[in-house]
Amino acid sequence: MSRNKRILAAVLVCGGLVTVPISAQAAVNSNGVASIATIQDTAATAGSSVGSIETVVNGQATHLAPIAPCATAGPLQNSSGNIDAGATRYGRGTTTCAKNADGTATATATGQRFETTVLEQFGGPAIKIRTFSTKCNTTANGSSGSMELGGLTGVTVPQNIPANYTVTVPAKKAGDPPLASVIFNELIAPTPADGSLSTHTMRIKLFPQGGPGSGDIIVGTASCDPFGD
Repeated sequence: MSRNKRILAAVLVCGGLVTVPISAQAAVNSNGVASIATIQDTAATAGSSVGSIETVVNGQATHLAPIAPCATAGPLQNSSGNIDAGATRYGRGTTTCAKNADGTATATATGQRFETTVLEQFGGPAIKIRTFSTKCNTTANGSSGSMELGGLTGVTVPQNIPANYTVTVPAKKAGDPPLASVIFNELIAPTPADGSLSTHTMRIKLFPQGGPGSGDIIVGTASCDPFGD
């Protein structure tokens, strides 16, 4: 059985997906969970995108604005076809944002066939995801988020992915700075906490300790704010 099949079977999720719920309303603890006081208004907002890129590698800059963004202020839905950005490719994706009748807000981004080979020239792996989804919701007490991914290759993740789980991609030569930090189930909450939350399915930070490249490749983003702008 392949590594990818072991991961998917171990979490017993239907449809061949790794499902990882996360939640945060304030200062994040070691489990990626936080809380704040009860929300007093319902001016909730939310937004999402399929992904984005902002990198420089060997002096070559790659900029890809958020793909198919949606927001509760509009557009409420968006979609994208196949996108090639140098060594990185996103397959088709969709986003949906909504304000609900109870005053809460929701944002979802889904995509397929992500692949980046940017690390191969330095002896690193190609990183691929067959399918992914990122979602957030505002709640009476803040925000919650979840992510799903299927068909991950190039790096290894545990059977249950905790918030902000980071894989370090080592350099080909021992002692050289790492090629990348790959963060899964990334949860971002402000300090001091205000109930808002952003989450990414995956973020690749190139050469986090310095080297011939820098910047981020992001896959799946959803952001929620129970207080709004």
